[in-house]
Parts: sequence; structure tokens; C-alpha cells
Amino acid sequence: MSPDDRDGAGSATVRVLHVDDEPGFAETTARFLERHDDRFDVETATAVADGLAALDAGSYDCVVSDYEMPERDGIDFLAAVRESHPDLPFVLFTGKGSEEIASEAISAGVTDYLQKEAGTEQYAILANRIDNVVEGLRSRYALEERKRRLETLISNLPGIVYRCLNEPGWPMEVVEGSARS
Repeated sequence: MSPDDRDGAGSATVRVLHVDDEPGFAETTARFLERHDDRFDVETATAVADGLAALDAGSYDCVVSDYEMPERDGIDFLAAVRESHPDLPFVLFTGKGSEEIASEAISAGVTDYLQKEAGTEQYAILANRIDNVVEGLRSRYALEERKRRLETLISNLPGIVYRCLNEPGWPMEVVEGSARS
């Protein structure tokens, strides 16, 4: 994710990497996602190795992955992604769903889990999940940046910053910085 995309703005491009060993399904999913939300820019890969190479070569806001793939499953792919991209949202979008797989995915740190279904409604649900996880991460980055700026400002002030409640006695809620008497 680029710093420009971390402002929490709802109009920023959302770059999605979709990894699925069925090329037709991957392309169909990409088309539906891009039609559903014109902010989405979806790149597809049909193997885990290709997905990892794409992550190394580009910047993505979210990974969507199938579970059952020939050389490595989606949980193995998630583990590899987490090594180099620990905060990157990862949605497991699988046709082979079960409570066991969902539990394994959650334990492994998947951001969201969605089972493939017949019909086009699934793409709207997937788009909503992608949007939610990406906007959540962008909001977290924006909050961290605001906090960093405030801490920098406070550390450079020749005094203190405080916040108090609008109540009798004006009880202090936050006091930061230092002052000499």
C-alpha cells in the first residue's frame, strides 16, 4: 500500500491480487469486482508462486486467494505472504469450505473468509469484504500518522498540551509534554 492510499479516502484505487488456479474463474472474479467498484484494479495469478512473484514486484492493498491449489494451499500461501507483508489484508475465497478449513484459516491469521457460491451475488459480497478490510487498514494507518504528528508536535512545544472534560472543575483527561517553573 502506498502512503498516498493511506489517507482513508474512499476514492483511492484498491489494488487487489487474486490467486486462483482456475484461470476462467480468476478472470470472471476480476471482471465482476472491477464492475462492482470502479476503484478496484484486480490482477490475477493462477499459482501461488506467481502470486508471490507479483507481490514482490508490485504494491497491493489486498490479496484474495483460493484454498485448494495444486502446489500449495491457500493457508500455505497466507503464511508466505505474512512473512513479507504482515499487515496486508488476505481474504480466503474458497470453494472447498468447511468449519475445519475456516478454523485453520482464522488461526493462521486470515483477514476474512468467504465460501464461493453459485451466482453473481458472491462477487458483491466479496467486493464489500475487500472494501471493508482495505478501508480498515487505511484508517488504522491514517490514525497512526495523526498520532505520530501529534506526538512530534507535543515533543517540540515549549510547554504542555492538555485536554480536560467540560465539567465543573475541568478535570484533566490528558496531559502531555513538559514545562519548567
